Amino acid sequence: MTDQAQLLPGTLDLLILRTVSLGPLHGYGILLRIGQISGNALLIEQGALYPGLFRLVRQGLLKASWGTSDNNRRAKFYELTAAGRKRLREETASWNRLATAIGSALAVQPEEV
Repeated sequence: MTDQAQLLPGTLDLLILRTVSLGPLHGYGILLRIGQISGNALLIEQGALYPGLFRLVRQGLLKASWGTSDNNRRAKFYELTAAGRKRLREETASWNRLATAIGSALAVQPEEV
């Protein structure tokens, strides 16, 4: 059994927005940063990441611009837009409410029911 967690549907966008909120990154950098900030518990496949980035740009939540990566390669860098910051705040609050509710449900003891 692996220590890596499976992503729930809809959480990839939240993870991308949070990761990019820490500073502009190119696609591969986003993959590495998600692994880093999750203690390597979450590893995203490139086949899932790039459609997610495209979707978030199309929705106006991320802005993309070309630049040069650390290894001198041309890469598309992603930054949060104002709408992206707003969505990140909303989704984070929603996720925290859900996590609290699930935590409460899992912690209940038989005598408390």
